[in-house]
Amino acid sequence: MRTCVEVADIFRTGGPAYKAVHAGHLSLQQLKVMSAVEHCRTAALGGHVEACEDCGQWRIAYNSCRNRHCPKCQGAAARTWLAERETDLLPVGYFHVVFTLPADVADIAFHNKALVYDLLFKAASETMLTIAADPRHLGARIGITAVLHTWGSAMTHHPHVHMIVPGGGIAPDGSRWISSRPAFLLPVRVLGKLFRRLFLTRLVALHEAGRLAFFGSQAHLTERRAFLRHLAPVRKTRWVVYAKAPFAGPEAVLAYLSRYTHRVAISNGRLIQFDESGVTFRYKDYRRDGADRQQVMTLATDEFIRRFLLHILPRGFHRIRHYGLLAGGCKAGLALARELLSVASPPDDNMPKEPADVRPPCSYCGGRMIVIEVFERWRQPRGPPHHSPSTGSRTP
Repeated sequence: MRTCVEVADIFRTGGPAYKAVHAGHLSLQQLKVMSAVEHCRTAALGGHVEACEDCGQWRIAYNSCRNRHCPKCQGAAARTWLAERETDLLPVGYFHVVFTLPADVADIAFHNKALVYDLLFKAASETMLTIAADPRHLGARIGITAVLHTWGSAMTHHPHVHMIVPGGGIAPDGSRWISSRPAFLLPVRVLGKLFRRLFLTRLVALHEAGRLAFFGSQAHLTERRAFLRHLAPVRKTRWVVYAKAPFAGPEAVLAYLSRYTHRVAISNGRLIQFDESGVTFRYKDYRRDGADRQQVMTLATDEFIRRFLLHILPRGFHRIRHYGLLAGGCKAGLALARELLSVASPPDDNMPKEPADVRPPCSYCGGRMIVIEVFERWRQPRGPPHHSPSTGSRTP
């Protein structure tokens, strides 16, 4: 039984056989992610040797792969991203809204990820901006931070977008800030109907332009009538838009974002066991309540790898996007919002900042660690001197 299981262990052990069986069916992007995860923080990527300034204790630190799908590399990326977003927070309540694709449409997204995921972002954001601007609802221009997740808790294919939305917006004439009700932002049924119409209209347009691909059991959907028949049931069903209760202050927003923005399909912390019977991990069954929601599942190694690879995004695809007042080219809108809310603008500090020292302190005495040697990829460091931490003495 493995006591400390990582996705990298599963790829190293089961990856070669999986690649052999599925040769020609794995994308270059999937192969690159598997290689990056396997080699992350190993001698394959090089590294450096650190020594304590106080007691001389040393340790080896291997480089990380920095791949956005790697379970071990997202913590630092999330911290950097959050530091940049902290200045964008406004002193208002924030809402969490989720737009989800129905299963029949998610099946189309499986082989058309770049197009359909992009359409999901565009339809969901336009829905929010349109309904919020309607005088019958909020009547204001709002801001949105949207994050794409493509998985359910058991790593099944479940595309949906999480949105963090300030509770209010700027009036059309720019004269005042309009606040939403404390526990209500926009009507979810109205959002769902517009989202369904916008998404399906544009999905059909993509099909008519010949931009969608279909394989296997979906090959017949290349024919227009078959495609429209496939969509007929989802035109009549309710599309789920879920609005959660507002966050308890900006600090809670940051805490939520730190968990969601740079999440991958499964974290190493959810893995329990990896042996000849497969991979055992924890997941949440959202059909249950209370303590029964936490469940344990075991998948064959090949199936675990297949599910993980389902969620590799196309190269260059942006999974975090900003709209309205928070859009990258709309800093004037955010500045106006601060002015209307009587919030001081963040200091315009153009001075280069010293990079934060993220190296953990010495595990023996708590002292500061400094780099004493750097070594290349696939190389090991030179043997450090023998040394006794208790006396600080060194022997050749």
